[in-house]
This record gives sequence, C-alpha cells and structure tokens, in this order.
Amino acid sequence: MADPARPTHWRLRTVRLPLPGADRAAGRRPLVMGIVNVTPDSFSDGGRHAAVDEAVAHGLSLVAAGADILDVGGESTRPFSLPVPAEEELRRITEVVRQLAARAGVPVSIDTSKAAVAARAVELGAEIINDVTGLEGDPDMLGVARDSGAGVCVMHMRGTPQTMQVDPRYDDVVGEIRGYLAGRRDDLTDAGIGIDRICLDPGIGFGKTHAHNLELVASASAFLDMGVPILVGHSRKGFIGSSIERSLGRPATLEERDGGTAGVACALALQGVQIVRVHAVAVVRAALDLFCAAAGSRR
Repeated sequence: MADPARPTHWRLRTVRLPLPGADRAAGRRPLVMGIVNVTPDSFSDGGRHAAVDEAVAHGLSLVAAGADILDVGGESTRPFSLPVPAEEELRRITEVVRQLAARAGVPVSIDTSKAAVAARAVELGAEIINDVTGLEGDPDMLGVARDSGAGVCVMHMRGTPQTMQVDPRYDDVVGEIRGYLAGRRDDLTDAGIGIDRICLDPGIGFGKTHAHNLELVASASAFLDMGVPILVGHSRKGFIGSSIERSLGRPATLEERDGGTAGVACALALQGVQIVRVHAVAVVRAALDLFCAAAGSRR
C-alpha cells in the first residue's frame, strides 16, 4: 500500500477529531491525551486515582488543564508488570469510563489489550481503543475494533511487559518500528478498518533502551508520511529520568521528569507529531502553547 497524504482528521466512533498542522483552524499544537490510570501499580502514579470518585475527578481536572483526550487504563503495562484478569480490569474502569464519557466533554480512550474490556468501554461511551499490543494480544480484538467504529491506536512493543526490557536490540530502531507500524496499518485496513480511524504509536519505553527512545524522539518525523496521526507516549519514562540524572548528577524528581516530558513534547511538536500522551497535562499544555506561539508557527 502506498503511503497516503498527511491526514487532517482522526475519525472516532461518533466524532471526527481535527489534527494539528492540517489547516489553520486546527493550529499546530499537538493534541494532549491525558492519562487516567485506575490501577494500584502503575510506575509513576499507581494507586493515586484507584477509587472511582478520585479517578473521575482526576480526569475532569485534566480536561480543565487542557487535555484534548482522556485515556483510561485499568492494567499497568510498566516493565515486568503482570496481567490482570479481564473481570478485574472491567471492575476498575467501568464506572470511570461511564462517567467521564458523559461528563468530560472530550473523547475518552480505553487503554486495554483485552477485547472484552474494549467492547464494554465502547458501550459505555469510549471513542478510542488504545492497544499496546497493536491489536495482536487478543484474537478477538481486531473484530471488536472493526465493528465498534472506534478510533484505534496501534502501538509497537517488542515482547510483553514481562519481557520487553530484557536486552532489547535493533539493527535500525526507527526503520524496524516504522516497518512494523506500516504493516499493522495495512493489516487493519485489509480487515475493514478505515485508514482514517487508525493512529500509530512507536511505543517509547516498550522494548527499547534509553538510547533507542531518544533516537525515536529525534526521528519522530520519519513516521509522519504514513497517512495516519502519530501518537507518542513518552511521559515520565526512564530515558527522561536518566537524561536528567546525567545532567544533574542525581536522580530526577517527579517534577523534573514532568519538565523533561514537556521538553520532549516541544521537540515532538517541532517535528509535527499530532498527539502526545502525558500525565502532567497542565505543565505540558502550557509548554506547548507557549512553544507554538513563540516558535512553532515559523516551522
């Protein structure tokens, strides 16, 4: 399949989401996807929003801070994490997705690799299925994604969360991941999912070393001619912490990781990446707004 032109919209279940850089009205600031972890064990904020009321309040606060999308997840995918049963994942996310879909005023995404969880979340109002396994972890996921009409985010991950950080190696990290994502894009379109429903994610931190992650960020523009929006989820990842530690000679604080996350977001904006997935929405949104006002429009 030939790589089509740069997209102007991402078609979700009930809306078409304008993408940055496509026209003057959309602007050039990347869309900000705010993370709502409903888990006890996520690597940076596990347990802080595990209760329904806390998770919903957190999601609404992210929208108030400028989130364009909310991504709700009920299973940690940090390195060496263990999977949870679908029943437990559903218990964690059901009421959170229901309430945020009704109240947030922005599209809600479900971060899951389980078809049953994705299907239920869509029934509750989710607009996007965000699958770290590239819709390959559950044999029923492709059919759920196709039939739901939801937007679909396909991520690259080498191995599983239990194995992905065990000596990851590539001959050409950018080329190999781009090839994988192009193949998944074509597999999905061949299965009946319109290309305008697909988003691709190179999977920062999922089976990559810190050096791989920095190379992917520096080469993000290499993914932009694939005819679909590109999402990058770099927030608070280890490569940011290690870069700060090398600079300061001590471990990075959470606030410093958020500052580093904002810096990477600006580097991605400069290259034209359409969506960034982050925890600290207020920090990143402010950085992007000022970056684009001061410099982004001159690209």
